[in-house]
Amino acid sequence: MREFKRTDRVADQLQKELAVLIQREVKDPRLGMITVSGVEVSRDLGYADVYVTLLGEQEGERIKENLQVLKRAAGFLRSQIAKRIKLRHVPELRFHYDESVVRGQQLSSLIDEAVSSDRARHEESDDAQHDGTQDEGER
Repeated sequence: MREFKRTDRVADQLQKELAVLIQREVKDPRLGMITVSGVEVSRDLGYADVYVTLLGEQEGERIKENLQVLKRAAGFLRSQIAKRIKLRHVPELRFHYDESVVRGQQLSSLIDEAVSSDRARHEESDDAQHDGTQDEGER
């Protein structure tokens, strides 16, 4: 069984705190419905890469704008984290857009499309076989 490293525990705690702080404390009207999907902390706890998703937004311009808002709020968020989590050094926050949700939706739609075309092909072949046996039986 794998033991959790300190960086993993810090990353989990940062993810929870940032999710709450972004939702409740960052008061910028340009900020959309943001979800913190993951946090990766460097081994020396100097940096934290924060991965976010935007609900309902897939436009490049809106994503960039939201990342800029978060980048500007990074100092404030870091100070709030320092008050909530006991760390000797609070990591510098770097925000990134997490494309995995969008990619997952695209893959899911491709799979659905393949399954439906496969079903249609099977139904056509079943109908053709069924029609062929009826013709032989009627003769």
